[in-house]
Amino acid sequence: MRVSAALSVSEAFSRRHGLTVVDVRTPAEFASGHLPDALNVPLDRIVRALPELRKAAADKPLLVVCASGARAENAVATLASHGIGASSLTGGTTAWAAEGHGLDRPEGRTRSVWAMERQVRFTAGSVVLLGLALGLLVHPAFRLLSAGIAAGLVYSALGNTCGMAVVLGRLPFNRQRKAPPESSSPSPRA
Repeated sequence: MRVSAALSVSEAFSRRHGLTVVDVRTPAEFASGHLPDALNVPLDRIVRALPELRKAAADKPLLVVCASGARAENAVATLASHGIGASSLTGGTTAWAAEGHGLDRPEGRTRSVWAMERQVRFTAGSVVLLGLALGLLVHPAFRLLSAGIAAGLVYSALGNTCGMAVVLGRLPFNRQRKAPPESSSPSPRA
């Protein structure tokens, strides 16, 4: 079965049982709510997971999701460059939930984690403000910090990539916490 490059929420919902859903957000974002039966393969680990994803794609078409769709599109392009067909979910989990479809969450108390796009905006804005303040108060050369972030944002837009998201994704609060000792068998879906 051939799957188009992007599926709307209604298309994905009607075909959900015939698709393998791959969520490319960080483990912490995934734990905050994901499509039912989704597998978590963070974007920075997608290349390492190619053999498993190739097998999954041979069984059922892949539907790649993230919070808004941008990281999913990058993952679909990466998979396509390795000969694996996949679709992205237009609007991501945000659109899925907005249309009234439920998100799965792990049992027990989970901590709230900002979406990666929000973390990037906060970090970039903070560094720009810091560079401008230090440039005024300490030394004008600190304004180069703001210029560096601006250049990075332009590069990110042109290349449709985000180095800052990759770095932020590796921070401890974006990683999945270890399972409690009583759960001896880890689930491949978490």
